[in-house]
Amino acid sequence: MTEQLPGSWLSMISRYLFFSTFANLLWELGHVPLYTIWKEETPNNIIFAVVHCTGGDILIASATLVMALVIYRSSEWPHTGFLQVAMLTVLFGFGYTIFSEWLNTEIRQSWAYTEMMPTLPILGTGLSPLAQWIVIPVSAFWWARCPAFLNLQLEKRTIS
Repeated sequence: MTEQLPGSWLSMISRYLFFSTFANLLWELGHVPLYTIWKEETPNNIIFAVVHCTGGDILIASATLVMALVIYRSSEWPHTGFLQVAMLTVLFGFGYTIFSEWLNTEIRQSWAYTEMMPTLPILGTGLSPLAQWIVIPVSAFWWARCPAFLNLQLEKRTIS
């Protein structure tokens, strides 16, 4: 079994998804009071919803990254095209969120916002989920490529 070098596509994807998982869990915990479930459900149902939504977030983060990588189609990623793939990933996540929030609040009525949730005019999409799909992917890409982290990994390899 060969070990992936820092900055390789596999280590980059792993770090991106690792960061995304924990950041999305924290985000879901932080913005659950902006949804009516906070007032209407039991603590166990709220915990289940947070875990369920975090699982969905991991799937969205994975799918949007894969779509971006397939569209960019470079065997040299992340060494080339890093920014293009990051931008496509954010764009896909943002677009999916607009669709999903509309579908689940307007059509299916699976969830609803409280009066505390700021929303976009006309669309009515919550600003917190939209911000989530900008802030977290951008931060995850930054962390995945963070020079300090890469240098730490290189130092560990030279010591061992």
